Amino acid sequence: MADGFVVLVTGGGGGIGAASAELFAAEGAEVVVVADANAEAAEAVAAGIVAGGGRAEAATLDVTDEDAVAALVDMVVARWGRIDAAHNNAGISGDMTPLSELSRVEWDHMLAVNLTGVFLCCKHELRHMAPAGRGAIVNTSSGAGVVGVAGLGHYAAAKHGVLGLTKSAAIEHARSGVRVNAICPGTTDTPMIRGFMDANPGAAKFIVNSVGRGSLGQPDEVAQAAVWLCSDRASFVNGESLMVDGATVCR
Repeated sequence: MADGFVVLVTGGGGGIGAASAELFAAEGAEVVVVADANAEAAEAVAAGIVAGGGRAEAATLDVTDEDAVAALVDMVVARWGRIDAAHNNAGISGDMTPLSELSRVEWDHMLAVNLTGVFLCCKHELRHMAPAGRGAIVNTSSGAGVVGVAGLGHYAAAKHGVLGLTKSAAIEHARSGVRVNAICPGTTDTPMIRGFMDANPGAAKFIVNSVGRGSLGQPDEVAQAAVWLCSDRASFVNGESLMVDGATVCR
């Protein structure tokens, strides 16, 4: 990472987000801002980075609250003078429910967190990055961002939307020095997927067997892709949706 590199990771309190924050620090980021709706989780990840010799700050963030998102990004820039990269990773899973039985409340909540939350983060990150003439954003979509998933139509719709948002932002800012990409993780061994499998025990074996390589991905394997996309090593990669899924979806 370049000298003074400052990065914001949302959903950084666990799983892929925590692995991403830790890897940014290991690769030399000057400051990693670990944001999560769970304050204790964010603080634990930040403390772990500091204990390992890195520099990190924890922040509590509800990505559906635009004022809170704007305030956090503004704070990062005011405190450290820049924001070089962001991994917009905060997201939720949902119960498997046919669309014909899905409530409007469930639909709205899913889109609010998994799509509108990404939009709000991108909006306010770009507001600072574009005038500075530099920056890299990675949005977390999913394998469900490129294929349909029976019983998870609301999740798939939100994750498809993340890819459309990512591509549009990349085109808009292609000449500004800012790159916007997405990762599409396959089924990864995170607290979120473990919780989903615990809630749907009949689906657990099917979920593992559906991964191309026959085993769940590990958070660090996905984080490697996110951090690479934010680095200068990916300087000519823009508007991409990178599958990180062990050959589950070969498109």
